[in-house]
Amino acid sequence: MSRDAESADVVILGGGLAGLTLALQLKQRFVDLEVVVIERRQGPAPTSTHKVGESSVELAANYFDTVLGLREHLVSQQLKKFGFRFFFSDARKDIDSVLEMGSGRYLSTPAYQIDRGSFENFLAERVQAVGVRLCSGATVREIALGSGDDPHVVQVEIDGAQRLLSANWLLDASGRAGLLKRHLGLALPSGHDVNSVWFRIGARIAVDQWSDDPGWVARCEKPLRWLSTSHLVGDGYWVWLIPLASGSHSVGIVADGGVHRLSQMNSFDKALHWLHERQPKLAEDIESKRDLLQDFGSLKGLSYDCKQLFSGDRWAITGEAGVFLDPFYSPGSDFIAISNTFITELVAADRAGAPVPAYARMYESLLRSFIDSTMSLYKGQYGLFGDPEVLPVKVIWDYTYYWGVLCQLFFQRRLTDLRMYSRLDHELAGSRVLNETMQRFLRQWSSCSARRNRAAMLDQGKVDWIAELNRGLLDPLDDESFDARIRQTTTQLGDLAREIVETACREHPGLNRSEIDPLLMRYRSSAGAGGMLETA
Repeated sequence: MSRDAESADVVILGGGLAGLTLALQLKQRFVDLEVVVIERRQGPAPTSTHKVGESSVELAANYFDTVLGLREHLVSQQLKKFGFRFFFSDARKDIDSVLEMGSGRYLSTPAYQIDRGSFENFLAERVQAVGVRLCSGATVREIALGSGDDPHVVQVEIDGAQRLLSANWLLDASGRAGLLKRHLGLALPSGHDVNSVWFRIGARIAVDQWSDDPGWVARCEKPLRWLSTSHLVGDGYWVWLIPLASGSHSVGIVADGGVHRLSQMNSFDKALHWLHERQPKLAEDIESKRDLLQDFGSLKGLSYDCKQLFSGDRWAITGEAGVFLDPFYSPGSDFIAISNTFITELVAADRAGAPVPAYARMYESLLRSFIDSTMSLYKGQYGLFGDPEVLPVKVIWDYTYYWGVLCQLFFQRRLTDLRMYSRLDHELAGSRVLNETMQRFLRQWSSCSARRNRAAMLDQGKVDWIAELNRGLLDPLDDESFDARIRQTTTQLGDLAREIVETACREHPGLNRSEIDPLLMRYRSSAGAGGMLETA
């Protein structure tokens, strides 16, 4: 590695979603920055690419369409998502006789169903147009990390020839290959045992045609259920349905490894047999299209962690190269947006002569708090996914926390505002503790729930405070207004938590409140805030 090397300011390992969006964000921030992206794949991705991660939610959508300025492509070439949707249809064909949760209309803040193949091809063209060097068909053979002011050096092989690249910053976006994580021995188990299989069918799965019952059809203003990210839920598992602009539909099963064995579903025929037992309405639909199968994949150990993501020695890890939590609620692209934003600020600090190690430690701590708080939504929670009484309450809680805290930080561009974190430390830390405690309470409640499954739709679009929480993401807020918004959210979360606990304990007075009650004492109920859960 001592021969002369081509130099760059930044070398990014991986030209997928995380690497290309990071390259674009860096070049938009610093036009003169020399960025090289190393991508193993030769040529464009196939239109229906074999990847998980097509569904975006509000934070990632804002990153793509506003921060990166890609709205025109998303609106014209991808699909506008019709929100999230849940069907409590385990072992049921009568989809109109089970509980459905979703919205009957579009909410204010957009999200998208993204065909990863076409999107990554578009991003590849976009980054090159702004001056990023994209090296395709390149295999990383060796990494030598520098320390202090020494550059990092990467040896790559392209068409059989060896090349050396040196860079001030080495950023790993290599996906599950985890090049830097493996190089540095940073792999860490997440303690969340879930496995997944997924496939694509080259036709629409017409969820809106699963019943012709007039009442069921009328629940949505237009027949747009097929545009939702649908979750078909049951004990210890959930199934996703995601439409793609190419005309394909993505189907995936994610299951607790201790409840549903991967060996029961790790081929298309096995997965279809499993769906006939657990989600027969979907299985029937797929049977009629099985000759249109496009691909199939499976992953054992879907969730994993990483000991370190940012370093003062000018390296960082983003996307699935570091951490993957769970695809429920589609947080993968959110954490790409968050990590890329922190990394961009680290590069900015370096260019400004600021102490990079100090900023790396602070941003790592913030990112870790977001990771841990989000993981609490999943770890140990799969046992209540089939509960039509408790899971809807959990979804309301989870989205109130998501739209009210994490999305606010991102939409209002406060993610790296260290003074703000100091001002609102009490509120943000308190909300995080309350969320983690509520996740344990919801699990306890589900352990004694009657799990009544009624023929109804819980329509969040008709709940004023939920719709307003979503709409409010688009408000431009100054510092004073932002601080007031976070304090309002803190109170709202306290009110909602209190109402959830009281609702659960009225039917199950034996529930243990010893952990949650001291936290609720810290929250004063706001005027007129009662009835949040009842209205939802």
